[in-house]
Amino acid sequence: MLEMTREMFEELVSHALDRIPPELTRVMDNVAVFVEDEPDPSDPELLGLYEGTPLTDRGEWYAGVLPDRISIYMGPTLRHCATEDEVVREVSVTVVHEIAHHFGISDERLHELGWG
Repeated sequence: MLEMTREMFEELVSHALDRIPPELTRVMDNVAVFVEDEPDPSDPELLGLYEGTPLTDRGEWYAGVLPDRISIYMGPTLRHCATEDEVVREVSVTVVHEIAHHFGISDERLHELGWG
């Protein structure tokens, strides 16, 4: 498994978030991004997870709720990648993928677009 400090990994996630176009980040609403060591044991190779209510599904009822949560998982990402360059690319893809879910884009559509 590739070795990387948590601080370095968190910095990669931060850089990936910084590359999201401002016109998209301006409309992101009530979402927080976290780096976690490992996903739920039922899916040990999951690289990222979006939990919440996509923007496309929110209505007037949506108020006073906890933020949506995007988790980027360090362990599976490092196990999946052989080089630091691969980690940089995989983190970027995973961050975009999970943010797309916040916007209501399905896994199927992401695969069609090459982000799956």
